[in-house]
This record gives sequence, structure tokens and C-alpha cells, in this order.
Amino acid sequence: MAMPYYVSPEQLMKDKADYARKGIGRGKSVLILEYADGVLFLAENTSATLHKISEIYDRIAFAGVGKFNEFEQLRIGGIRLSDLKGYSYSRLDVTAKALANAYSQTLGTIFTSEVKPYECEILVAAVGDGTGRNEIFHILYDGSVTDRQRWVGLGGQAEA
Repeated sequence: MAMPYYVSPEQLMKDKADYARKGIGRGKSVLILEYADGVLFLAENTSATLHKISEIYDRIAFAGVGKFNEFEQLRIGGIRLSDLKGYSYSRLDVTAKALANAYSQTLGTIFTSEVKPYECEILVAAVGDGTGRNEIFHILYDGSVTDRQRWVGLGGQAEA
């Protein structure tokens, strides 16, 4: 009788995380800097047609690193969600925090239930309207969300 193939859940999650980190590490870097008048997005990008940075909705921007087709799917989904929510309810109901939560749920579900995780990390930032402060959210490949202040870098040279 043959022994069934077994991998512990801990080892499976570790392997998925290593795989995703390796793919993200091959990507070009993105940097977000907060300054007095807003938020600055910088991206290393050799393509004139494929964009790593995009506006999602009023005063809300998106940046992604890793596999382009994967973060592009997330970007388009965020635009559709924002448009639907803004049209159905109010433009004020569309927030960076709500988008970050939606991205987190999507990436977390893909990481835990699919065989291959997404090889991307994303940033969502909202510029304050004068009364509030800027918001910057860093969403990892496994759905983890971090609220960041002042600056954040990700991609191949993020630690440099």
C-alpha cells in the first residue's frame, strides 16, 4: 500500500509565502512618500504602456509590484468596486480603508485556497482633504494590511 503524500499546513503556507516573496523580489520597486501637500508615488518602470501606478477614485491611488497581470486584475477590481459604491451610495463612502480591506480579503482568500498565490504586493493611498491626514495602506500577498506613515517602499529594492 502506498503512503499518501502529506505536507503539513505550516510547511504549505511557508512554501507559498516563499514563492510569492521570490516573485515580488524580481519586480521593480515602488516608493510612496508623504509630504505636506499630499502623497508622492515613485516607480521604477521601463515600460511606456504598462503602468504600476494608477488613480482608483477621487484622491485615492494604487501602486503594485510583482506580476503585472495579477496586480492589474486587482487594480481593475478596485476601480469597479469604487465606481459601484460611489454611484450606489455616495462618493464620500469610497475610502482607501474600504479598498484596502477589499484587497486584503481577495488576496487572503487567494493565498489560503488557491494552489498558487498571487506574486504581488500593493499600496493604496488617499490624499487628505485638508481636514484629515493622508492614509497609506500596504497590502501583502497573503492579505495582511499595514497602515503606514511617512513612507513605504516595496518590490525588488524595497529594503535598499
